[in-house]
Amino acid sequence: MSQLDDLYRRVIMDHYKTPRNRGELEDGSVTVNLNNPTCGDRISLQLQLEDGIVRNVKFTGEGCSISMSSASMMTEAVMGKTGEEALALADKFSALMKGEDVQFDDYEDVEALSGVNKFPARIKCATLAWNALRKGVEQGSGKHEGIEE
Repeated sequence: MSQLDDLYRRVIMDHYKTPRNRGELEDGSVTVNLNNPTCGDRISLQLQLEDGIVRNVKFTGEGCSISMSSASMMTEAVMGKTGEEALALADKFSALMKGEDVQFDDYEDVEALSGVNKFPARIKCATLAWNALRKGVEQGSGKHEGIEE
């Protein structure tokens, strides 16, 4: 195993064992519940958008180390970003999962998941939280107003 692989594995396990922004938000948030029936990962993402900015984001759920660490990394990456910036990060993450060479300048931990694309069955695990983010931003910006997920 290369030193980079070892570093990435440590970053993923750190986020899995000590998840950032795990918990629930009080009122004033959009909630998106998604699951990955393939492996049983579940996430409940709560997103607080104010004036188009992600003011707060938290998640709860159960799943493998890839899905839970990805959720932790995602929450840190999008905090304080505009909805558009958060969606752009989600697009960038999708590109990373397709094997494209992308950098997350402001939040490099996300790059630790780059090796997941070698395991197609795990890509859904890594993208679960990011898909919830997309839905949450759309709901929070009124694009899916009144639709219950």
